[in-house]
Amino acid sequence: MARKKKDTDVTIEQLEAELRSEKYRRSFAFSLRNTIFTLITVSAIAVLVAVLLMPVLQIYGSSMNPTLSEGEIVLSLKGSDFKTGDIMAFYYNNNILVKRVIAGAGDWVDIAEDGTVYVNNVALDEPYLIDKAYGETNIELPYQVPESRVFVMGDHRSVSIDSRNTAVGCVAEEQIVGKIVFRVWPLKLIGKVR
Repeated sequence: MARKKKDTDVTIEQLEAELRSEKYRRSFAFSLRNTIFTLITVSAIAVLVAVLLMPVLQIYGSSMNPTLSEGEIVLSLKGSDFKTGDIMAFYYNNNILVKRVIAGAGDWVDIAEDGTVYVNNVALDEPYLIDKAYGETNIELPYQVPESRVFVMGDHRSVSIDSRNTAVGCVAEEQIVGKIVFRVWPLKLIGKVR
């Protein structure tokens, strides 16, 4: 006896369409899970790099004008291999300060009344300065930088509180965040910091 077709009977085309739809849903869910996993992994790696290798810092204050201005965002590179003229970030009283390296351990620093800085009796060539200034100096000059320390000064010498003052003093190795190497903001100034 021939079977009569009912409205509830499913055709092969409908089954194939439903199968394609189910495969698409599973494929989409798989792709979505993979994308989310990839984004989380990339974010975690970016955070680790930013914290451990290249901390990102925002500049506050005017002690490094004109080299760095308030609001600029810079990258620092972890390490403690500094030479005169490098810009470094370091911890001081739960803050991060940014100053320029003037002298290393064992060097003698002297500052003339006009603000000229001498390291080991040789005047520093400081093209990054607009004005020299004696500034807030309360250390006895000439001053010998202690072992495992770095003598630092801001580029805006008349307002910078730095190693010239006992309030900050020389920077110990364990205080160092890193060397400022690259400006990322504002975009018009993006590039290497000197």
